[in-house]
Amino acid sequence: MAVGKETFPFMHPVRGFRLGTASAGIKKPGRKDLVIMAFDDSASVAANFTRNAFCAAPVQVAKQHIAGQQGEQQLRYLVTNTGNANAGTGQRGLDDAHRVCAALAQIAGCDSTQILPYSTGVIGELLPVEKILDALPAALENCHESGWVDAGVGIMTTDTRPKGASLQVDIDGVTVTITGIAKGAGMIKPNMATMLGYVATDAQVDPDLLQTLLTVAVNRSFNRITIDGDTSTNDALTLVATGASGAVIDEASREKFQYALDSVCRELAQAIIRDGEGATKFVTVVVNGGRDTDECLKVAYAVAESPLVKTALYACDPNWGRILAAIGRAGLADLDVNQVSLKLNEVLIAEQGGRAASYTEAAGQQVMDQEEITIHIELGRGEASETLWTSDLSHEYVTINAEYRT
Repeated sequence: MAVGKETFPFMHPVRGFRLGTASAGIKKPGRKDLVIMAFDDSASVAANFTRNAFCAAPVQVAKQHIAGQQGEQQLRYLVTNTGNANAGTGQRGLDDAHRVCAALAQIAGCDSTQILPYSTGVIGELLPVEKILDALPAALENCHESGWVDAGVGIMTTDTRPKGASLQVDIDGVTVTITGIAKGAGMIKPNMATMLGYVATDAQVDPDLLQTLLTVAVNRSFNRITIDGDTSTNDALTLVATGASGAVIDEASREKFQYALDSVCRELAQAIIRDGEGATKFVTVVVNGGRDTDECLKVAYAVAESPLVKTALYACDPNWGRILAAIGRAGLADLDVNQVSLKLNEVLIAEQGGRAASYTEAAGQQVMDQEEITIHIELGRGEASETLWTSDLSHEYVTINAEYRT
């Protein structure tokens, strides 16, 4: 059961960015599972990829093609298939990823190095290349600026719904659009970006600045979510700036644009948590009073990824001792437990090393029965603060992943 916000938002078209979706029948006949995104070679492109050492073949090829951008060989297309991750497939997987790029390049009239490939789905199975090649012309023919919703559906795997975010911001009197889609519901601890995410803007942004803006946004959004603590082999987030609006992002407008980009990425990241496999709760973990960001994140992840905490959340059980135990094993040096306090929403549960005098089981239960819960942790040892978003762990999560290949 997905948690809240099930309506797909209105998606503002991005000038100069076109999306086309088709069915290749990779896993299920008739399912939309192939997406092409197209833009002119004047666009700037930035991307963040998984840090998993077993990164998928398309990730390796995409990294090569991004690194090779120069002169007239600027990027022009992104091509994504679902139903097969093309990961753990060795040299054959790399050859298959190159074949897809070469086939699209021949149809589109560009060089294969101007294409970035993406795949998501089952790991360790060979890519059904012929099915993809047969569907490429239809996807390319369907490309248009209003193709966001179909593309959002086309990139899904175990997702129960497409995920999108879009807003417009005024930059020096010009309306600039930022629109994005993402997929992901399991194997979520991005450690860079998200499972697959695509964001486009019609602003004009220097490539180096675009990469900086993206990295900042990622660290404020996708790098602050976890469902199960697993970093995928295929994680990729790509940001394209077409420049079609004529608005230029420079030092004067950078902060305003960054805020808008952060907002889109945060909404997409939170949508992934809300659609977590088997999730029934959307949980925010706020850690205040750390000495630095690192130790705040250590505590936050220890709580957010604890199977015992997550199953208690699913059971609506105010077993707050599990949260204290997670805080205590986070690895903070010289932690004074008497300075630590814990709240669920606004209910004070623990302070000064034990249960708060004002706490009642009924108050804790009332919070745990809700779909959206905030766990507030005060460490009392510094000024740093961090926030993560996570979900509970349910029977359905086990069922989904136990039956994923059947």
